[in-house]
Amino acid sequence: MRKIWDIHGGIHPPENKHQSMQGPIRQAGIPPQLVLPLAQHIGAPANPVVAVGQRVLKGQMIAEAKGFVSAPVHAPTSGVVVAIESRLIPHPSGMSAPCIVIDTDGRDEWIGRSGVDDFRSLERSKLLERIRAAGIAGMGGAGFPSAVKLGKRDGKPIETLILNGTECEPYITADDALMRERADQIIAGAEILRYLVEPTKETLIGVEDNKPEGIAALQKAAAGTGIEIVVFPTKYPSGGEKQLIEILTGKEVPNGGLPADIGIVCQNVGTAVAIHKAIHFGEPLISRITTVTGDACQQPGNFETLLGTPVQFLLELSGFDQSKCIRLIMGGPMMGYTLNDTAVPVVKTANCVLAPTARELPPPPPAQACIRCGMCSEACPVSLLPQQMYWFARAQEHDKLEAHNLFDCIECGACSYVCPSSIPLVQYYRAAKGEIRQAQQDKIKAERSKERFEARQARLEKEEAEKEARRKARLEAAKQKSAASSEVDPIQAAIERSKAKKADAQTTSQDPAQAAIARAQAARSGSTPTESPAEKTARLEKQIASAEKRLSAAQEKHQQALTQGDANADAFAKAVSNTEQKLESARQELAAHQAQSAPPSPPPTAEADPAAAAIARAQAKRAGGEVEETNEQKTARLQQAVAASEKKLLAAQEKLDQARSTGDSKVAAFETAVDKLSAKLAETKQALSELEGEAPATTEPSTDDDPAQAAIKRAQAAREAAASMTDADKLKANVASLEKRLAKTREKLSAAKENGDDTADLLADTVAKLEDKLAQAQQQLAEHSA
Repeated sequence: MRKIWDIHGGIHPPENKHQSMQGPIRQAGIPPQLVLPLAQHIGAPANPVVAVGQRVLKGQMIAEAKGFVSAPVHAPTSGVVVAIESRLIPHPSGMSAPCIVIDTDGRDEWIGRSGVDDFRSLERSKLLERIRAAGIAGMGGAGFPSAVKLGKRDGKPIETLILNGTECEPYITADDALMRERADQIIAGAEILRYLVEPTKETLIGVEDNKPEGIAALQKAAAGTGIEIVVFPTKYPSGGEKQLIEILTGKEVPNGGLPADIGIVCQNVGTAVAIHKAIHFGEPLISRITTVTGDACQQPGNFETLLGTPVQFLLELSGFDQSKCIRLIMGGPMMGYTLNDTAVPVVKTANCVLAPTARELPPPPPAQACIRCGMCSEACPVSLLPQQMYWFARAQEHDKLEAHNLFDCIECGACSYVCPSSIPLVQYYRAAKGEIRQAQQDKIKAERSKERFEARQARLEKEEAEKEARRKARLEAAKQKSAASSEVDPIQAAIERSKAKKADAQTTSQDPAQAAIARAQAARSGSTPTESPAEKTARLEKQIASAEKRLSAAQEKHQQALTQGDANADAFAKAVSNTEQKLESARQELAAHQAQSAPPSPPPTAEADPAAAAIARAQAKRAGGEVEETNEQKTARLQQAVAASEKKLLAAQEKLDQARSTGDSKVAAFETAVDKLSAKLAETKQALSELEGEAPATTEPSTDDDPAQAAIKRAQAAREAAASMTDADKLKANVASLEKRLAKTREKLSAAKENGDDTADLLADTVAKLEDKLAQAQQQLAEHSA
């Protein structure tokens, strides 16, 4: 006889397994709709590979594995994908998660399949790939992907392969029914697992002694295979992986370790059947045996259920009476959790739906104070200290919880079951685990953020150091250059450069290529060649054409902005003014150049040659004197100054009018600017009149002929009117101005909408802003009147 070890603690709750074992496994059939969560196992959720509206066949992959620890999802029957969205899933928190929803068509059409008659003819890696592609995950626990669990173990030999047929949780009989009716498939799956794992010592199937029919069927199917069926006394929770290993081998899995660390691999009997179907028939994991039981069900039993089947569909098959049910539970009464909605689907790990009455599972009484009896410690199968962990969990002392091996707790509920104070100990442990995991994730995120911040700081410091080095290098080069040229007369240097430019221009005026070469050579030697007269004329003409084109575009944009009430109208007006000045400057430069280069060309003088004039003025200034401009040069300069002053005055007057209409606080500053510009314009005009031999104007010109004078008169009149107005009158005037602007903008908006103009949205924003300003102005007026 094989030696059987015992585990610490454990309990013997009422089993109530007979309710669902009155008949054979029944086919649940095809529901109208299947809901398939993308995460039905530990690890990363699968990634959809189908689209809404696409028809799928039975066994077709509809979501691929995303990552190493992941598993694909397959269509349990044929139908049409109607949604890929968030739906309720079986979870203690009642959470939602992404799901693929299929409306079934009842045809149950399979996709093409191919199985393997002799699995030993394939390499182990090929078998593992087939298991991975079939989407098989552990069907008796947390749902760890089987291909990962059966994969490489870093050279660690495996002595023992264990198949878990314990099913110690009360009420659940899915594995028992499987062992009774499909023992040959379990053994066939065990043979595949034995080929993959290569245990050096033994292959065991552990079963509790409360399943005599299943034990007999397994012993008959395993005859002559070398697979040993080990029977041991019933005790909860002997079905836990680590507990079963200790019972069958006497070995304990170390804290934080895995069974493979001590040479053992453990799989569920349901997983073995799924592996057998995947290898021999090419069928992915699309269904499982699920127990539906409890006194609220008139016909409890075990159903072969398609994954994604709503729980409500199974309850209807079992004659569920909702009026008798106190609460629905997914799983058993010890480790299961409450279902808040019957629309949740059956997944790969859903082995039971329990619908008890109040007599079966009465509500727990209110928790009392801990009396420190120590019964929880005696019942704990992991030899933990539940009482101390309870106090640490309540105080959120996470360090002490980890020191007391909180994560070794399998959440079997034995401590809560025996607690005389009815304290829900497991709930405290689950919550503490979640808090610790969240804190660990937050810590990892913080460390990553710190690393990114430090890397960025280092990069910025490096760039700053490189910039500083380049700046110092440029400064040193400038100092050396300045020291080398400190004894050279700047005026004489300018004269020499001018002579060199003219000489180069004479030699390269006929050959553009030679001119380019000369300019490049001069640039390399530190001097800049002068253009030939023809080149300069062509450049200036090209510059004038470009300026005229830009001016036309700017004027068009300015007019459009004024029409639409755009807030950027002032910017466009400024652009128009700047472009006009550049165009006029280019034209004047071209005229001067043409006059200079027209034959016969007199010898350059200070009056005819601007460069010579500049040199002469520089020399006179250096010698203590000044060179006077010619009358023609003065006249041209004053005319340009008058035109520029008039444009600046008009722009300042527009800004002043706008500021007054909006009640801007900068009105006084704009008024000062208008006064200064008006005075400057008057002085410039008087100087121009004196130079041209005209008497200064004693009377103001007509505003019809002089826009600048008109702007001055409007500014003066507005200032006089504003000076005589009370604060209330100013507020009323502001309100009236805003109402007028709002009415005009609304008209433009209405016209834009009728014409389908693209500016309608921009005008709508302008109307909204004007409405806000008008409301503020009206409020200010009301407050002042009050």
